[in-house]
Amino acid sequence: MTDPRPVISAIRDGRGLDGPGAALIAQGLADGSVSDAQAGAFAMAVLTKGVGPAGRVALTRAMRDSGHVLQWDLSGPVVDKHSTGGIGDTVSLVLAPLLAARGVFVPMISGRGLGHTGGTLDKLEAIPGYLCDQPEDDFRRIVRTVGCAIVAATGDVAPADRRLYAIRDESGTVESIDLITASILSKKLAAGLDALVLDVKAGSGAILKKADSAGRLAQALVETANGAGCRTSAFITDMDQPLARSAGNALEIHEAIRALRGEAGALRDLTLALAAECLTLAGRSADGLADTLDSGAAAEVFGRMVAAQGGPRDLLDRPEAHLARAPLILPIPAPDAGRVGRIDVTALGHAVLALGGGRVRAAEAIDHRVGLDRLAKLGEEVGPDRPLGMVHAADDTAAQVAIAAVQAAYVLGDGQPGPLIRDRIGA
Repeated sequence: MTDPRPVISAIRDGRGLDGPGAALIAQGLADGSVSDAQAGAFAMAVLTKGVGPAGRVALTRAMRDSGHVLQWDLSGPVVDKHSTGGIGDTVSLVLAPLLAARGVFVPMISGRGLGHTGGTLDKLEAIPGYLCDQPEDDFRRIVRTVGCAIVAATGDVAPADRRLYAIRDESGTVESIDLITASILSKKLAAGLDALVLDVKAGSGAILKKADSAGRLAQALVETANGAGCRTSAFITDMDQPLARSAGNALEIHEAIRALRGEAGALRDLTLALAAECLTLAGRSADGLADTLDSGAAAEVFGRMVAAQGGPRDLLDRPEAHLARAPLILPIPAPDAGRVGRIDVTALGHAVLALGGGRVRAAEAIDHRVGLDRLAKLGEEVGPDRPLGMVHAADDTAAQVAIAAVQAAYVLGDGQPGPLIRDRIGA
C-alpha cells in the first residue's frame, strides 16, 4: 500500500493506526510522497480522534526509523535525559558529564531554543569555539573517549519528524499528545539509547502549565518509550519558579560551572535526582553520586567534552576570560518590600527574548551575553536593599524594558515554593 489516504481515513473514523500504516506515513513524510495537504489531514485526524497507546508506539518507531538510528558498541550502557523546557534549566550540562564520570555513556542530541524557553545548544554556543554540529564519526569518537557529547541532530535523524513538526504548527495541531510524544521520542530513540529519563515541567514557566496535563504527557511518553524498547521513566518537576537563578546563555554556563564545582541549589538537587534515575534504569548503582559531583570528576569530564568539541581547554578555570559579558549590568529594583509570593516564569523567559537572548523564529541570531541573574525565588525577601535580580543588557533601552517586565512578573505575598519533584511515573 502506497496511498496514505486509507491510513488517514482509518484514524479519522476511529480505527487507529497500525505499524504498516505508521511506516507508510513516516516514510512519505521523509521522502515527500505524502503531500502537505495529506500531512495536515493526518495530523488533524490524530488530534481529533487519537491513535491510542499502540498507535503512539507504532508512529514513534516509524518516525525513528525514517532516518538513521545509531547503534553503539561501548563498555557501558547508553543513556540520556530529555526536558520539556523551562527557565534556568541547565541540568543537561551538569548531568551528562556526571553520568559519564560514573561509567555510562551519554550521546545527547539536543535542540535550540524557540519561544520563551532556552535551548541547550544555544547555551553551549556561548562558549567560544564550541561546535554543536559534529560529523557522526567525531560524535562517536567523543562519546567513546570522553563519555558524553552534546550535539545538534544531523539532517538524517528522524526526518519524518522534522517535516511533521512544521506541518503541526501550520495546521493547528501542536497540542496533540500523540504527536508530541512521537516527536520527542523519535529523535531521542534514534540515538540508540538503553535508558531514558524524562523531565516533564509543570507550572507558570512550563509549556504545559497544569499538573494534570503534564501528567498525561509524562504517562504517554513513558508508556510509548517502553513500548518501543527503551527503558524509560519520567519526573514531573516544578516550573513555578526558575530552576536556577540565571536565565540567559552565557549566564547559565556560569551557573552550570558553579554547580559542577559543588554549589548547592535546586539545579544541583534536580540533577542528582535525574542522574540517579538514569543510573537505576541502566542497572547501575547511584550510591555516592553527590560525592562524584563534589570530587570534581564531573567537572573534569565537562572540561574534556568542551575541549573535544572545539571549546577552550581552561573554561572551568577561567570562565570569565571566555564567556562574553554584557556591556550594561543593572539591578532590578523591587517595587515594594516583602516576600516573593508568585512568579510569572514565562514572562521572565520573554524578558530574556526581548533582550536578544532567545529567538522567536528559527533563523534569528542570539546575543549570548544578555539575560537575567541573581533572580529572587519564592518566599525570599525583596525590598530596597534586595533587588529582584540583575539584568545584563546590550544597552539602557533594552535594560529598562527588561526591568519593567521582570517587575511585572513578580507578585509579593505569602507564597512558598512547592516540591521540586511533584511526581514520578515509573518504567
